[in-house]
Order: sequence, then C-alpha cells, then structure tokens
Amino acid sequence: MSMQLELKNIHMRTGDQLKVKGEILHDAERFQIDLGYDEEDLALHFNPRFHDDTDGAVLVCNSKTGGCWGDEIRDTHNPLHRGSEVKIVLKLAGDTFEVELPDGQELQFPNRAGVDLISYIRIRGDFKLTSFKIC
Repeated sequence: MSMQLELKNIHMRTGDQLKVKGEILHDAERFQIDLGYDEEDLALHFNPRFHDDTDGAVLVCNSKTGGCWGDEIRDTHNPLHRGSEVKIVLKLAGDTFEVELPDGQELQFPNRAGVDLISYIRIRGDFKLTSFKIC
C-alpha cells in the first residue's frame, strides 16, 4: 500500500537536515522524497527505484521547475533493499544537497535552483514512514 505525507509552510534552511526513518515495503517498486517550494517546483526529487526498466535497482535524483523536469542523475549503486528498515538523511548544504544512505554512501545533487529555504516536503510511495525530523 502506497503512502503519502505532504507538508507545506516548512522552514528548512541551509545547513538543516531532514532525517527520515522507515521500512521499504517488501514488494516496493519505488518511493520518493521531494524538497522544494511546491509540487511543481522541487529543488530535490530523491527517487529510489527497485525495478527500473533501464537500470534495475537505481537511485534517481532530479529537480523540477515550473512543472518541467530537469536532467536525471542516476546511480546504479543502490544500497536500499526491499523489506529493510532504513534511515535517510537529506541536507541542504548551500550549492548542493547531500543524501546520506544506510551503508555510508553519500550522494550529492546540485542545488540547481539556488534555494536557501525549503517550504515543501513530500514523501510518498512504497515506504512505511516511522520517524520524521528536521534538525
């Protein structure tokens, strides 16, 4: 069963971290964590996929401006597994976003829009959220 959490009027600033804990569903196809201004303007779209037609299990990052997607950045080293409990930390670090994954892997994604304030967070997909913290 797919879940969705959508938060508006958040004040996540440069240097802040979003810590997400939960369980990836046993039959997961994908889930996503979005940070931005609203659903049409996303500074970071973090999208682990477990059965991608091109790359199999892959981590996809992207941004969306005015409803138009940018170029995907794909990483085929996906340490996330179906049925596992995970902690993912996303940090707005000035000109980049840093994503810390369970095996110590860290992804960096450029802050293409140059945002210094995140006011919209959405988590949805094949994921059971157990903890959510901005610090």
